[in-house]
Amino acid sequence: MVGRGELTDKAWAVIEPLLPPNGGGRRWRDHRQVINAILWKLRTGAPWRDLPERYGPWKTAHERLRKWTADGTWDTILQAAIVKDDAVGEVEWIISNDSTVVRAHQHAAGARKKGDRHDVRSRPSKWTENASDDLEVD
Repeated sequence: MVGRGELTDKAWAVIEPLLPPNGGGRRWRDHRQVINAILWKLRTGAPWRDLPERYGPWKTAHERLRKWTADGTWDTILQAAIVKDDAVGEVEWIISNDSTVVRAHQHAAGARKKGDRHDVRSRPSKWTENASDDLEVD
């Protein structure tokens, strides 16, 4: 059973031949599992460290995406998916438009500068301002 947002068997059959063979030395984690991890990350926008355990270590998915982006493999996969699905009319373009507005308090603009004359601590308070007038010195 394929989870929500994961590769179907039909999609995997198209993508699998485009992937590089297992790296030299050690055997790589299953490509399909890693692609599902990458798709989960892209779909949710969550931090890599929050990747569910069923996808394996987050570092593996992150590193594989980084390598595949650098060597052009990821572009090849995306182009194949776009061309094939667009030609048969099966592309579902999902566009996210975020209109979030974040407002900061006026005092969040920056810290006081060194030598700033408007430092509250340097001004006398109303309790000490006229204290010298009240004292009588003999």
